[in-house]
Amino acid sequence: MSSPDPHVSDKRSRATQDEDRPEHGDGAPGVRQPRNPEGPRRPSPVIAVTGAASGVGAALVSRLAASDEVKQVVAIDERRGDCAAAQWHVLDVRDPAIAEKLRGADVVVHLALDLDLETDPAARTAYNVRGTQTVLTAAAAAGVHRVVLCTSAMVYGALPDNDIPLSEDSELRATAEATGVGDLLEIERLGRRAPRAHPGLNVTVVRPAVLVGGTDTALTRYFESPRLLVVAGSRPTWQFCHVEDLVSALEYAALEKVEGELAVGCEGWLEQEEVEELSGIRRMELPSAVALGAAARLHRIGLTPSPAGDLAYTMHPWVVSVSGLHAAGWRPRWTNEEVLAELLQEVAGRHTVAGRRLGRRDAATAAGAAGATVALLGAAAAVRLARKRRGI
Repeated sequence: MSSPDPHVSDKRSRATQDEDRPEHGDGAPGVRQPRNPEGPRRPSPVIAVTGAASGVGAALVSRLAASDEVKQVVAIDERRGDCAAAQWHVLDVRDPAIAEKLRGADVVVHLALDLDLETDPAARTAYNVRGTQTVLTAAAAAGVHRVVLCTSAMVYGALPDNDIPLSEDSELRATAEATGVGDLLEIERLGRRAPRAHPGLNVTVVRPAVLVGGTDTALTRYFESPRLLVVAGSRPTWQFCHVEDLVSALEYAALEKVEGELAVGCEGWLEQEEVEELSGIRRMELPSAVALGAAARLHRIGLTPSPAGDLAYTMHPWVVSVSGLHAAGWRPRWTNEEVLAELLQEVAGRHTVAGRRLGRRDAATAAGAAGATVALLGAAAAVRLARKRRGI
């Protein structure tokens, strides 16, 4: 698919507010067309949501429960959430008993994922992959006809030769070197395989850009640093997605207004210089070998939770087109500038260096000792440079 606006400025992101467009495109890829637009509406669906008690899942459950287009919301999590209008089931998504809880549902939105930076990577992968496998198998056994998976635009990979923006059907060129991306790639693989293994089961995949709104990721922690690390010779580009926009996009997918593989995010993108101007945070530029080498060593010895692979997403573009949702009439309510401002408010008072969050005392020490560095990473890089100059 091509971008809905191939001439988006590479300087400022602009939200398209065109209220006169029809809600559905005419046969556009990814848009589900009604069989008989003039005939009666199809029955309202029963929609099940996993990971329903917190975060994106809780927000989606509340939104669906308030919708006149939804018959019933089935909420599944390891604890009961706050939405009284939903039908709650408390269990682990890896439990095969989930199949019985999904019986009668038309659509399942699977949001029970662990992408916590502090979780043991092996345990995180086991939960994410086994959970997705179980949900897909259980959904098919229960007669569900569609599962919606939510991964990330990170699966496209951050590479210097990426198109700006990437079309939604671009090859997934990411590797497993960044936090959680290996899990997301495996979830995508399971999603592609499921319709072949279970005829009659359809899978929609939603891939948000940098997610902001109560989230904690390596990319949001980037803005908790005293300086923004920029790798020399790179071209960082920033496209955000507010949680509210992700939830509205997931609602579109759950109501089957769209299908297939869909990216979601703000219109356009911000260049690194704009991010620095808007945030008021100055950069510290380091050679690629120094930055990547220091990041790898710090992660290897356990000082930071973020592997060196996370740096690629702050170096190279991975901006995505949202043409599939656009064609169905969806529009983001947030601009990149607004989401960045929201993110800066969220991280105010937090102190992170090289992905490691510090307490107040640590932060003060790091700031005084590092000066113009990105604390641990910058300090490690500075030591390496100093040794080179002295010939050590």
